Amino acid sequence: MDYLDIIEKNKNEMIGALAETVRIKSVLDAPVFYDNNQLPFGKGVHEVFENTLRLGESMGFRTSNVDNYGGHIDFIGEENAKQTFGIIGHLDVVPEGDNWNYDPYGAEIADNYMYGRGTTDDKGPLIACLYAMKAIKEAGIIPKKNIRLILGLDEETGWKGIEYYFDRVEAPDFGITPDADFPAINGEKGIIYFSLAKKFSDGKSNKGLELSSLKGGNAPNMVPDYARAVLRCEDRSVYEDIKKIGGGFAKERETKLNFRGVGKSLEIIAHGKSAHGAHPELGKNAISIMMEFLGRLNFAFDETNDFISLYNDRIGYDVYGEKLGINLSDEPSGKLTVNVGMIEMDKKAVQVVINARYPVTYTHEDVYERLEKSLINENVGIIKEKLQEPIYKSPEDEMIKTLMEVYQKHTGDYESKPLVIGGGTYARSTKNIVAFGGAFPGDEDRMHQRDERIDLDKFVLMAKIYADAIYKLTCV
Repeated sequence: MDYLDIIEKNKNEMIGALAETVRIKSVLDAPVFYDNNQLPFGKGVHEVFENTLRLGESMGFRTSNVDNYGGHIDFIGEENAKQTFGIIGHLDVVPEGDNWNYDPYGAEIADNYMYGRGTTDDKGPLIACLYAMKAIKEAGIIPKKNIRLILGLDEETGWKGIEYYFDRVEAPDFGITPDADFPAINGEKGIIYFSLAKKFSDGKSNKGLELSSLKGGNAPNMVPDYARAVLRCEDRSVYEDIKKIGGGFAKERETKLNFRGVGKSLEIIAHGKSAHGAHPELGKNAISIMMEFLGRLNFAFDETNDFISLYNDRIGYDVYGEKLGINLSDEPSGKLTVNVGMIEMDKKAVQVVINARYPVTYTHEDVYERLEKSLINENVGIIKEKLQEPIYKSPEDEMIKTLMEVYQKHTGDYESKPLVIGGGTYARSTKNIVAFGGAFPGDEDRMHQRDERIDLDKFVLMAKIYADAIYKLTCV
């Protein structure tokens, strides 16, 4: 039987395997020692990792666990195979966030969609690749190159796992990561995480309105859909005025604010819309909503007012870095984007975590040089936290051309061109890896958002595309 027919035959089994994987909450957690093992990313991540290794073993593949930091599933090629084709995916997910209509870890199916955190990022595409490998194996084909599915465990956070893995395991010669978009990704913008930070003076006062605390966001690479501020004033009649101002603001901005008394304080919740940090324009940043509203109040401490004004003047709702003076762009990759992912502020200090994705023809030094020049008179610190350099291949690269041909064969889409994306994938983790799928052009992007979902027909199509790409790159 042809391997594409085998994928169709295994459709229900593949959907069941994805459901089992999605039901495991694999959000990064504190390291634990469990069952005589050190689990560097917590029990949930380890559970989904072990489960996937067992699934690979049940298919007759060899597996390897590298000290619980990562591992792989091997489809061994012909006896003299000298090269390894790698598929690098990840099993961890971002936190689920709020306001789902479906259980984020329920793998519920409705209208031919499976809902759940990780269905598209990246459990769905990873399982599709595994079943593509299985179909080729069941068809009796022995590849000319070894095929290795590499399982990453903290892609959404620090990448410590994949770094540990490649320090101990030889990298593949070339390959793909199924963690982006079709038709094929020939470049990825550079990514930096930095914080704007400031310590406030120790001035104390019992008079006037105080901002006791402000927190928002779950991760730098998510547009935050929630921010919480706690205000305090000895004259609690002020709270009614704040609520009235908030009602007008919410109506004006077509947004939602909630107010609740907490002891002698007033709690304010701002609601936004989550999106992937690579596409901040698709979300509504709850931190920016909150900061604009707080800017309409008058706090007792000048430093509180000053920083809120700084935020609104130099960041606000701007997602292209114009207000920060870092609005770079180029022809291959378009505009730099900025996402405010997290904030923590009280009477002593403030820290705002920002994720910027810059065009492939620029460097991180170009961004920071402009940022420092722009903020030189603002009395705020810039803390450089994370860097991923951009990557780029010509659309005429042979692997890109092969991936494009496979995608076109299965979709009939000859209009879409290779893409440069703002997302940061495992294509950066080693040499000669490109992102390939699994989101299709025109699909609603729900990665990192509530009600993340995958179309089950496209899930099967995805597996067929991966099978054909693996076959053409390893068996011909």
